[in-house]
Amino acid sequence: MPKVLRCRDLGLDCSKEIRAETEDELLKLASDHAEKDHGMPAKNIPPSILAMVKAAIRNE
Repeated sequence: MPKVLRCRDLGLDCSKEIRAETEDELLKLASDHAEKDHGMPAKNIPPSILAMVKAAIRNE
């Protein structure tokens, strides 16, 4: 089942919606977006933020 993550669901002022077939794919795309558009290097994402991101992932 396809997955979706919306930055707004994380409290960010960002309209980006990321979609992928699997959670792993989605997390990779979200990591790329966080680095490119929010200035958060993927290697520095704290476990607490990763947990928030995972909790915000929804099935489409």
